[in-house]
Amino acid sequence: MEKLSFVIPCYGSEHTIEDVTNQIKQVMSTHREYDYEIILVNDCSPDNVWQVITRLCKKDGHIRAIRLAKNFGQHSALMAGYSYVTGDYVATLDDDGQTPAEEVFKLVDKVKEGYDVAYGYYSERKDNLFRKFGTVVNNKMLEMMIEKPKNVHLTSYFVAKRYVIAEITKYQNPYPYIWGLVLRTTKNIVNVEINHKERAEGKSGYTLTKLLNLWMNGFTAFSVKPLRFATCVGAVTSAIGVLFIIFTIVKKLMQPDLVPGYSSLMAVLLFIGGMLMVMLGLIGEYVGRIYICINASPQFVIGEQLNLTNQDMVCEEKEVCE
Repeated sequence: MEKLSFVIPCYGSEHTIEDVTNQIKQVMSTHREYDYEIILVNDCSPDNVWQVITRLCKKDGHIRAIRLAKNFGQHSALMAGYSYVTGDYVATLDDDGQTPAEEVFKLVDKVKEGYDVAYGYYSERKDNLFRKFGTVVNNKMLEMMIEKPKNVHLTSYFVAKRYVIAEITKYQNPYPYIWGLVLRTTKNIVNVEINHKERAEGKSGYTLTKLLNLWMNGFTAFSVKPLRFATCVGAVTSAIGVLFIIFTIVKKLMQPDLVPGYSSLMAVLLFIGGMLMVMLGLIGEYVGRIYICINASPQFVIGEQLNLTNQDMVCEEKEVCE
């Protein structure tokens, strides 16, 4: 019997996570040829979601749970859940009910056709303008920095073969970026159009700061293109400086009495100084992340687990990545 694993990071979903698990149980009851498990990862949510998860685990042996010791972020929470999956296929979905669990077998069927990963694609997103903007920027960043195929749309709702997830969990650095890890593992990816539901209640846990940190993780962990861009900007700035020097000399020869302008000098100095500071900050970001990785900063720390055993783990020694 094949098995399907659901991994759901939980944050601020005290009133929605039970509905999500009920939807999963309902759809699995119509596909009894599959065994299944639901792994809920509490990313140190400030509400009472852990109490709800604990109650669900006691009622249903298919539901398993992990409580992280502090808030590590959605992608680290997913990595924690992936470390315990035992299914042949792994489905990732949100805890707010916007990703329709009843359509999961559209994704599973595509994977069984021969694809490694099937992403749910929303023809119409039910998000606010801020989240829609964030999605567009994220996809463009993935295209430019990580060479994502333009015809592939990456979302938080996808199904992957077990070997893809096993490969992802080998990544032990403290800045996981799931989309980058998937693209690093395989390009055999397909999109499946599904319906995007309205959020039942609450709002997204992603603020502008969190989105910026997520994007920074993406292009500093999986691409050196920003450093190459810095080199190109430096070369262009130097070329402009040389041309400006030539222009100044020619102008002085043609107009000996011309007094050089203070404002133009300050503009050039501020421009060059600003570019240098930006590039130094970018290099410092890379160096800082290398330093944190060398110091073995944990990817996640598990504070408590329910209905899980070490035999369930894809990768042992993963409780704290070292």
